[in-house]
Order: sequence, then structure tokens, then C-alpha cells
Amino acid sequence: MDFLELAKQRCTTRGFTGEIIDKSDLDRILSAGRVAPSACNQQPQRIIVVRQPDNLRKVQKAYRTFGSQCVLIVCQDKKNALIRPFDGKCSGDLDIGIVCDHMMLAARELNIGSVMVGLFDPEIVRKEFNIPEYIEPTALLLLGYPDKGFLSAGRHTAERKPLTDTVMYEEYNVFTQ
Repeated sequence: MDFLELAKQRCTTRGFTGEIIDKSDLDRILSAGRVAPSACNQQPQRIIVVRQPDNLRKVQKAYRTFGSQCVLIVCQDKKNALIRPFDGKCSGDLDIGIVCDHMMLAARELNIGSVMVGLFDPEIVRKEFNIPEYIEPTALLLLGYPDKGFLSAGRHTAERKPLTDTVMYEEYNVFTQ
């Protein structure tokens, strides 16, 4: 499939059938995250695969899982964090975003839905999964088969701003709204 078409077909899924993802498909999704680029190739991602019902209930204490039978707790190792010297910005959040994006696109190629969640309680996740302090729970990636199918790839025509509203050349321009 053409990359842009795949990117257009990926959509947020907030409702899953409960069907279990095949291990080979899960491995393919995880492998896509493994090859994702990261700042200075630090590869800060540490991923906890959650599939057991008792552990899924633990995740639900921190955020709703929408019936997903597979949640990836995507963490970053802060021990060797790459920090931008100019302003102290850590590259870890960007790296985790790239890893999750690779995995979401791989999932969609396999007709598996996904939603990346940042709005969860990391301390609950840390406690429930015995995560050490230097590992930061950064995102939850919920995976599964959509209970209502996928959204239309054509939705971007109406739901996305045109490039002229988001892209500037050579300097920042304040857009008149």
C-alpha cells in the first residue's frame, strides 16, 4: 500500500471487538516500533505488553481501555536521556511519539485499530506494574479490532486544515484567521 494512503487510513479507534490479536501480528507491530528512529539512536522506549485480564483491569484504573485486549504501556528510560543543552528539552517524548506512530501505522496495515493515549495517570501505572522511578510511563497504546470499522480515509478533506494553514516557507508567518 502507498504510504500516504496508509497514513490516511489510520484513525483513532475507541471501541474494540475483544478479538485477540495474533502473536505474529503483535510481533510485527512491536518490530515497527523497534526500528523507529530516536535521538542519537538512544532507543529510550521500554514497552510493557498487557494482555492478561487482571493486568488489563490494572490499566483501567489509570485510563479506559475501550474493550482493547492488548494495551502497550510505552515508557521511556530517563537514565540516559538526551537533553537539549539550549533549553533543557528532553528528546524522550518525541522519541516515544515516533515509536507509537510506527506501531499505529503497522497496526493499521494489519487491519488492527489503535489509539495512543497520553491522558492517563502515570503513577497508577507505575505502581500497578512495578515500574522503577527512572522509567517514565509516557503513553498507552490500545490495540484491537474496531467494533464499528475504520473511519473513511476521505475524512481528511474536511477534518484537516489545508497545508496553507500549517506550513510556512523560509520564515514564520502569522496567519490571519
